Amino acid sequence: MEIVLEQKDAADWTYRGEGAVNLVLAYTGSSPLFFGKVLRIQKAPRNGSHCGSIRNLKALSAHERLLWRDVGDIVSCTDHDVACQIYVQHVMIPLLDFKHVDAGVHVLVTREFLETIEKNILGQRPAWRINAGRINIHRESVLLQSDHAIFSQGGEDEFCISVEIKPKWGCLPTSRFISKKNAIKKNVTRFRMHQALKLQKGEISEFSDYNPLDLFSGSRDQIYKAIKDLFSTPQNNFRVFLNGSLILGASGGYADDTNLVIEEAFEDALQSVIQREKGSRAMTFLQLVAEAVYKSGCLNRLLAVQQLDSFDIEGAIHAYYDIISKPCQVCRHMDDEELLNICDTLHSAHLDQSLEIVRNFLIAATAKDCSLMITFRPWHVECPSSAYNSIFVESTNQTFDYKVNFIDLDLKPLRKMEEYYEQDNKIVRSYTKMFVTELEADDYYRPEEV
Repeated sequence: MEIVLEQKDAADWTYRGEGAVNLVLAYTGSSPLFFGKVLRIQKAPRNGSHCGSIRNLKALSAHERLLWRDVGDIVSCTDHDVACQIYVQHVMIPLLDFKHVDAGVHVLVTREFLETIEKNILGQRPAWRINAGRINIHRESVLLQSDHAIFSQGGEDEFCISVEIKPKWGCLPTSRFISKKNAIKKNVTRFRMHQALKLQKGEISEFSDYNPLDLFSGSRDQIYKAIKDLFSTPQNNFRVFLNGSLILGASGGYADDTNLVIEEAFEDALQSVIQREKGSRAMTFLQLVAEAVYKSGCLNRLLAVQQLDSFDIEGAIHAYYDIISKPCQVCRHMDDEELLNICDTLHSAHLDQSLEIVRNFLIAATAKDCSLMITFRPWHVECPSSAYNSIFVESTNQTFDYKVNFIDLDLKPLRKMEEYYEQDNKIVRSYTKMFVTELEADDYYRPEEV
């Protein structure tokens, strides 16, 4: 029997958070069918665009069908969300391991269900998110996935705590297609440069000390430093949930920096999980998170996927224009003869090579923009072991099971290639304008160590 979520079911789903494309709702009802699940519901922009019905002739453009022609039955898809699910199943799961990724299943929904959900969660969404988009009430189905913020096998009285991390770019680009004016990209992380643009736009109040290279370093000490830096300035990169409820970070925007009041409230929230005196619980939890990142080795896989992009957007954009059979707008405005000659080698390449370059760039873009969920539960005397990996915390004499999952592995649209290129230039210009003076101040223009 096919599952259909109707208006009466809307009360069982609560707002968990959202990104630019989807809203996430957590299940709070009593049905075993949905326990431990979340819904990802597509949003529609408020800029005058109309999503209309999802039943289009094809979910992907002609060029995208060429690009992903070997990926399952994605070419024949008429629903973009289903195409994204196929992409996760056939592309991202083999790269990141099925143990760490849930592609989910689609369930049918009525328009009344979606309209009621939108009304129910209106007061929980950040104002700027509401202004930017609403629930796409024209959807006929939504994606049902595992709720990685909890252990679905756990009982009602069992405590579990989870952290969501947006690792961002874990390496520096080395592509020979990077122009001289953008050479700073080879020395300063994308995250650091993007902070300047966000500060300029008023999205953040100060720079984060977080350095993705620390998190991806494979060093216990550097990983711990990265987790502490994320905790200090969570922004939209660090969130903590207790039994599925947010206790640190923002639900749909940028969180305030962690001041003494926020840290004290966090210490209180950890009392049920970390068996230490107040003032030491947060530090112990951050050490636990860092140890899970280190032991799991999950970021090694993620980094390998990110490194599929060996051309950078400054190289991949040339292959993109060859795929869509249009004159290269980048070469048209390029005044560096040496670089222009290098780029000519891309334009003379076989179409299959251009497809591979862009395909790898878009897969890497997914890996650079996804989130990592790490969920913990303490062992009990009644249940001293399980099938999960575990960590012993000597300072509290506790053992925690943990699991690691990747989420938000969305298929990036081919049409965004030009936008990626423009955004890249904007980020570099913003950082250069803010920090690179004639003296090239050492504090900001220095190579970052991997």
